[in-house]
Formats: sequence, structure tokens, C-alpha cells
Amino acid sequence: MPDEPVSAQARTTVQAILRVDLDALAQNWRRLSARAKSGPAGGECAAVVKADAYGLGLAPVARALLDQGCASFFVAHLHEGQELRRIAPAARIFILNGLPPVSSRHFVAARLIPVLGSLPEIAEWAEFCRAERAPHPAALHIDTGMNRLGLPAAELAPARALMAAFAPVLAMSHFISAEDRSSPRSRMQIERFERARAKLPPMPASLCNSSGMFLAEAPFLDLCRPGYALYGGNPTPGVENPMRPVVALFAEILQIREVEAGETVGYNGRWTAPSRRRLATLNLGYADGFLRGGGEVSPGAQAFAAGHFCPVVGRISMDLAIIDISDAGPLQRGDRVEILGPHISIDDLARRSGTIGYEILTRLGARFRREYVRDEKMDD
Repeated sequence: MPDEPVSAQARTTVQAILRVDLDALAQNWRRLSARAKSGPAGGECAAVVKADAYGLGLAPVARALLDQGCASFFVAHLHEGQELRRIAPAARIFILNGLPPVSSRHFVAARLIPVLGSLPEIAEWAEFCRAERAPHPAALHIDTGMNRLGLPAAELAPARALMAAFAPVLAMSHFISAEDRSSPRSRMQIERFERARAKLPPMPASLCNSSGMFLAEAPFLDLCRPGYALYGGNPTPGVENPMRPVVALFAEILQIREVEAGETVGYNGRWTAPSRRRLATLNLGYADGFLRGGGEVSPGAQAFAAGHFCPVVGRISMDLAIIDISDAGPLQRGDRVEILGPHISIDDLARRSGTIGYEILTRLGARFRREYVRDEKMDD
């Protein structure tokens, strides 16, 4: 990702800068699409773009994926699907959280596909389709062990009886822990899903999320639904990330000060200087998604500045964070420091903040100056 100078506008507004590499995003989708096609069914690769495309911006992300040929998208909520429909008029758009009561007409108006995961949802969709005398499409969510959303095995027979009223276009389930490739749960879920499918009319099937696509016996089936991996997150924890980084985040130094040994820093004095230290205050905090936990857990969040990793000291505030730059090279007010980028990955920051990369991405704040760039590195 190019390390471009801060623009005059960014200097004027004193915003942290979030940079999204749309070419890296596109390449990640192409790599995942090639994996999906490698399965026996020569499957399709969709894209999960819920939560504002994992915090990166629905419109630019969706357009970049559409340009690559992505034809199917998944979001969580009806309103997300309605927004995406304005961006992607010809795409298939699935709504993962299912059918809210008395909402069927809104789905049909926006040509959205509900992922039905309970008998009441299926009955309501079937009744609406019968009333309209139109077999509108829907997907079926089968619970294979998550116990969150989805039809349990005992409800498959009554669900099948209702399905004659609509067009079932996809049967899907969701892995519990595909990122743990040694876990027996994935094999258990694959077997449960196959048994469930045998009790339903034939239809395309989907089981793989990002990590599921990298299982030793990945069930690519007819459609894969990557999300996190598209945005540069590592779908294979513990080994090298096969995806290209998409996101970079740079903060600006607002003030530099020196504190003596024994002085405390930040709210409630949770950090005490062990010796004379040089500190820099940055222009981002937990209101921007730089999680408060990054200053509370060990090893703790850090920034990269002037050739060195600089730890966060004290509690992260709503709008500000403080890093120890004592060991870094020369720095001054107005200089940029890396929060995410070539030296700090999404997964690195998540581990040091006591969370997961999904939360890091989806909490990225609206106050950033967002720059969508293309780096021309389009070779696979």
C-alpha cells in the first residue's frame, strides 16, 4: 500500500487517515473465487458486505467487487440490502438475519432474498407467496451446531411441506470454528449439513465462510461466502496470511511531552513511567474504534513510528491515545504514525487489544478521512 504524504485537507482537518486498497480487495476476491471454482461443483464466490462492508464502506467496496464479476452478496439486515440494491441493481442479495415480521413486501420490492431460519419465517414467506401467486426466492438456514439462527433437524420435515409455495435457491449453514483446523466440529457440521440436505428438495448449497475455504477438506459446494478474508484478515490463524492487506490507518501526533519517573499517564493513572519517558498524544481514541482494551490488556496495542514499535501507555480515551516514543527516531508534532499497515496487521492489533480482527474492522470510526486507493499490483 503506497505511503503517500498527508494531503493539505487532511492537515487542515487533523483527522486520522483510513486508507483502503481496492485493488488488494479485488485480488483477494479473485483468489477466493479461484478456490471456490476448484471444488467439484465449480462453485461461485459471493461476498459478505454486512456492517458497511466490515467498516470499510459499502459503496466503494461493492463497486470494486462488482467490477471483478462478483454477482452475489450477503448482508445482515433488510436496510443494508435496500442500500446495496441501489448500488448493485443486478446482483443477488441475501439477507442473513432472515425475515422480520410483516416485511415480505419490502423484500420483494427490493428483490432481496431472505435467509429463512425458523418455521415462523418460512410459514410467513410461504403465505405471502401464495397470496401473491408468485414463488419468490428464499434461502434456508440449517442449524448444524451454532444454536444461533437456523432450522434444527427436527423442523426440516414441516419446513419442506411449506416450501412448495416459494422458490428455494440456497441451503446454507455456518461453521462454528473453521479457523481451528484441528477441531472435529467442522467435520461434524459437514456431516450434519449433508444429512439435512438429503431431507430437502434439491437446491444449491453453501457452507464455507472465509476460514472454511481453507480447511483441508473444504466443502466448497455451490457457493462460498467469504467476508473477513476479503478485507485482509487472516483466515488461517497460526500460519502465514494468504490474503493481501487491504486496510491502513495512520494517526497524527498532536503533542509531545516528557514525563519523569513515577508520573502517571491517562485516566485513573493506570500507567506509571518507569523512568524519564518521551510520550506522544495521538488524534484517535475509542470513539474511532481504537479500542479501550488496547490500553488495558497485555501485551497491549502499539503504533509504528520512526522505525520502532511504540506501546500505548495509559488508558485509551474517547478521542486520544498516548504512545511511548522514547526509543523511536526523531518525531515532532504533526508527524504520522501507523496504527494499521505494513508493520501492524488487523490480527496483530486485535490480539494486542484483547479482541478479534472482525471487531477491529467493524469498529473503524466515521471520523477518519477515508482514502480509497489503487496500487496497480493486480497480478495473482
